[in-house]
Amino acid sequence: MDATEQSLRQSLSEKSSSVESQGNAVRALKASRAAKPEIDAAIDLLNKLKLEKSTVEKQLQSIITSSGNGSLNREAFRQAVVNTLERRLFYIPAFKIYRGVAGLFDYGPPGCAVKSNVLSFWRQHFILEENMLEVDCPCVTPEVVLKASGHVDKFTDLMVKDEKTGTCYRADHLLKDYCTDKVEKDLTISAEKAAEFKDVLAVMEDYSPEELGAKLKEYGITAPDTKNPLSDPYPFNLMFQTSIGPSGLIPGYMRPETAQGIFVNFKDLYYYNGRKLPFAAAQIGQAFRNEISPRQGLLRVREFTLAEIEHFVDPENKSHPKFPDGTVNNETLGYFIGRVYLFLTRLGIDKERLRFRQHLANEMAHYAADCWDAEIESSYGWIECVGIADRSAYDLRAHSEKSGVALVAEEKYAEPKEVEKLVINPVKKELGLAFKGNQKNVVESLEAMNEKEAMEMKASLESKGEVEFYVCTLEKNVIIKKNMVSISKEKKKEHQRVFTPSVIEPSFGIGRIIYCLYEHCFSTRPSKAGDEQLNVFRFPPLVAPIKCTVFPLVQNQQFEEATKVISKELTSVGISHKIDITGTSIGKRYARTDELGVPFAITVDSDTSVTIRERDSKDQVRVSLEEAASVVSSVAEGKMTWQDVWARFPHHSSATADE
Repeated sequence: MDATEQSLRQSLSEKSSSVESQGNAVRALKASRAAKPEIDAAIDLLNKLKLEKSTVEKQLQSIITSSGNGSLNREAFRQAVVNTLERRLFYIPAFKIYRGVAGLFDYGPPGCAVKSNVLSFWRQHFILEENMLEVDCPCVTPEVVLKASGHVDKFTDLMVKDEKTGTCYRADHLLKDYCTDKVEKDLTISAEKAAEFKDVLAVMEDYSPEELGAKLKEYGITAPDTKNPLSDPYPFNLMFQTSIGPSGLIPGYMRPETAQGIFVNFKDLYYYNGRKLPFAAAQIGQAFRNEISPRQGLLRVREFTLAEIEHFVDPENKSHPKFPDGTVNNETLGYFIGRVYLFLTRLGIDKERLRFRQHLANEMAHYAADCWDAEIESSYGWIECVGIADRSAYDLRAHSEKSGVALVAEEKYAEPKEVEKLVINPVKKELGLAFKGNQKNVVESLEAMNEKEAMEMKASLESKGEVEFYVCTLEKNVIIKKNMVSISKEKKKEHQRVFTPSVIEPSFGIGRIIYCLYEHCFSTRPSKAGDEQLNVFRFPPLVAPIKCTVFPLVQNQQFEEATKVISKELTSVGISHKIDITGTSIGKRYARTDELGVPFAITVDSDTSVTIRERDSKDQVRVSLEEAASVVSSVAEGKMTWQDVWARFPHHSSATADE
């Protein structure tokens, strides 16, 4: 805990004790009917102590808020952003007329445009610039695939139930909310207790179900809506289950990630790529997670868009061909951290509120050898928006074993290499006599032994003549005799090395990135009259839902004809735009489009020239009618900056120019 916060909490505790003690003293004086001057003096001291306590409370609240822990300012800001987004139809709760369903949202026209622009830039920045192979795989996935990947057994969160109503809650969220509220809003707790709650917040992800349940009981945490007691925490699989076909005999799930579709296609993609490593495959698509108690708007939803990359590399050589050009001077994982940083900051994410954090051992996914998160700060705190994981060879090996199809790569040697190889030759005739119908299971288990197991078996057979051997597919031990298997090491010449590739996976939560972008781009500024605050989304032109608006100054046939000419030219150069011919003032029209994040506005007040206004500075330049579309196009596409335009064209400062 911060030393200043600790000191203030200690001081507040002492002041509270003094106020309580002095209050008791005043009551005692009144009860004993002491002299009025004595009672008045005691009351004066009590008021003085209350004032001192109030001063310390304000200082402590200020420290908590300024350190980023306070929730009051963040909640007010968040509400302003969300109100604007929903009112302008960036997104709204899905099935709203039926009271909606938690964790499901619809994107409206500007939201669809922002999402499309973000994904378009993602394709440009990663797929095109890195020469990746793009695929599009089904959302419905057979159970066997997700069993092999580990999702059926391990893709869980801990859940508790209201013991009377059956309402479900995510257990760690209840504990997190309780501890956060205590630290941020309860100024009466001691410095020691505040430190305890902060420690819990830091380590709670490592709690077992039993430890989490013990904490919920220790703090007396009950169901938020009813205050009823809660069940013990238990794991809940987050995948939506379904069946494939009318018989219901093929179990399946809605995919919780897009990665498995790439892994199961590795063999074909490897051949498509000319049997060369490294290479990357990418996919953009919907994923589904049956969240226990979704909240935080677009940050935690049940259906969402993922953009994932699987970069396949030789596990013995994780260098990257464009590694010297990277922002982070490291291997493939570091290269992608740099590329992700550039992608996010070019979208409009504030680089001061972006960080990369390595996972602790207890956070690591079951498949990961190493993992880094790109976290973006929002009103909800630091949010994981991109995961960059070294998944090693986990997925390809798992699918190879389950499917029986070898998902491997080869490295051809320039010259043959002499290597010592382990050779296991089961004697099938003897094994057949001994194990009959179970012969195949025993043979497969013998052939699957690693070198250490095989050499230990060889030594035991030579010394004892037989050995006890566990066959996993039979789930029992069997006796292997010396005449049943031959184990040796032989020197062989090899012309190639066969191996299972490792994979580096950057995985992007597109909805989370977009929501953080909304917050980072949102601001308010006073109207020209100064009587109200106007909302502005300062989107970079790259992601703005509409690049330009066109306003005829007044409803006039001459101006409207010029507007049509400009609109046609903007369309021909691929610039999204909107024409506003309402009779409201130019200032009000500017304010409406600023709230949508439109970066440029063309005002038609002549049939030969127009003004172009830039949203953030509100500066305007005068441009000929013929040049208007090309100027906006050049700035929107990054070929020119607004500073270039400002330097090149005459400035405009009409009294009617802005709000």
